[in-house]
Amino acid sequence: MSITILFFLGLSIGSFCNVLIDRIPQGESFIKGRSHCDKCKHLLSPLDLIPVLSYILLLGKCRYCRKKISLQYPLVEFATGILFVYIYLFLKQISTISPFNLFLIYYLFIVSGLLVIFITDLKYRIIPDEVLLVLIVITAGIKFYQFPNLIFLNCLSSGLLFFSLFLFLFLVTRGKGMGFGDVKYAFLMGLVLGFPNIIVGFYLAFLTGAFISLILLLIGKKRMKSKIAFGPFLTLSTFVTLFYGDELWVIFKKILGI
Repeated sequence: MSITILFFLGLSIGSFCNVLIDRIPQGESFIKGRSHCDKCKHLLSPLDLIPVLSYILLLGKCRYCRKKISLQYPLVEFATGILFVYIYLFLKQISTISPFNLFLIYYLFIVSGLLVIFITDLKYRIIPDEVLLVLIVITAGIKFYQFPNLIFLNCLSSGLLFFSLFLFLFLVTRGKGMGFGDVKYAFLMGLVLGFPNIIVGFYLAFLTGAFISLILLLIGKKRMKSKIAFGPFLTLSTFVTLFYGDELWVIFKKILGI
């Protein structure tokens, strides 16, 4: 597959990701209805919706009201394009990958969904159920198709175990420690990563979450009682562990002397 084609495919998927990010939290349909300017609500033409390029040509401003367009849109589009190329090159190193390889398609799909969850929780403090449900169903189907044995049971058990663990923490803290969206996300995370990589994923999430929270406290951006969205840390750690979980698990075992 041409890397250039894959990159531009990623730009287009990234544009759709932006639609999901902004419409789902607002309760709007992400299938029907034309895109419009967030500020003046003017319907956008196809020329206004060319991924990244339209933003550059319009100098980051709406063609109609001249208000600034959020950097989110070109950044998500560009990031998706880069991620698509990265995924392809990564998988190509470990196996022979064709354009219609199911494994490749799944990775492109799951990473796009993770990006939507990352930005949505960061921006709106919401982990959308619609995206979670689709990712869970597709992941369960792929895992069962590829590994209809103990590996599938491993992933399913990991999801249920960490869902139960997060549910317990949610109930004990009465939702102050984390949101229920994080509880549901824990099931997806376990299903995607399986054991022992799920341990790596959650360790990275808590480690990075604590580190960023400490920095925000030190620079005065947050207070001790302030809430920080945990979904982005879970999502980022899922992405890292999805590709490097096995290597990180080996490192963790050496550190722990296992």
